[in-house]
Amino acid sequence: MTQHTRTGIVVLLVTLIVIVFVLVRLHSQTLVHPAEQPVNVVSYLCGGGEAVTAAYYAGKSTPAASPDQPPVPGGRIVLTLADGSVLTLRQTISADGGRYVNADESVVFWDKGNGAMFAKEGAQTQEQCVLIAADPGGLPNVYATSTAGFSIRYPAGFAVDDAYVYQALGLGKEIAGVKFTIPETVATGTNLGTDSYVSVEHLSQAPSCTANLFLESAATSSEVIDGDMTYSLASSTGAGAGNRYEETVYALPGINSCTAVHYFVHYGVFENYPPGMVKMFDRDSLIAQFGAIRRTLKVAP
Repeated sequence: MTQHTRTGIVVLLVTLIVIVFVLVRLHSQTLVHPAEQPVNVVSYLCGGGEAVTAAYYAGKSTPAASPDQPPVPGGRIVLTLADGSVLTLRQTISADGGRYVNADESVVFWDKGNGAMFAKEGAQTQEQCVLIAADPGGLPNVYATSTAGFSIRYPAGFAVDDAYVYQALGLGKEIAGVKFTIPETVATGTNLGTDSYVSVEHLSQAPSCTANLFLESAATSSEVIDGDMTYSLASSTGAGAGNRYEETVYALPGINSCTAVHYFVHYGVFENYPPGMVKMFDRDSLIAQFGAIRRTLKVAP
């Protein structure tokens, strides 16, 4: 074997050893230092209709300077704004909710429950934000208002009426809200009325938040737990000229206010139709859909 050949073999072996070393090192680094993932990613709608996506990251707290002070949190939030700009804010001490700021605290994002305050350029620009629920499936559309302080998801084809007023309680007792009426196709060929709907209604300065406040009849309210939510529940039925009306209200207490999701189901008495003219509407399916809509409601404090 010539000297030239031996030298070539040595160079090749050294090259292979270096490549193997680099690959092992990279693999080790990937295992030991995985890319950091957010602990939660949510969406908000803020004043002026600005959509904000918030990615929350955990971090280690720093011990306080003195025993009478709480530790300094080490988390951060990355906000992606509607125009594509990105803000990274560090978490600071907060007595309530999570408070995040930039270096000079000219930008503040302070979340609490289903709402948040977003201050930009110091206190000069301050917006109220409301959390938007993720789509559980079949509810692609979002209605959100930072003014009224709530958001809710609803199916495609539902008609939205944000000038809706519930008037069944009589003159001077009207309740304003937002109505989501079923598509006509849902009722076609059945005894279901096309005016059936779900609405979100609101009472300000309510001394108590009970569901019967939203119904015309002398309905009684009871407490019901659905998932992690506790509601006041009341229902009523009515009839007239071959029609039936079912109303169900799920009320949620707020700070000096009361918000409710109101189901209104109108249908004709099935026996009054000529045989074979219509089929009975699927009540269970309709109520299940209304329930799915209700569970996406987010009310800001």
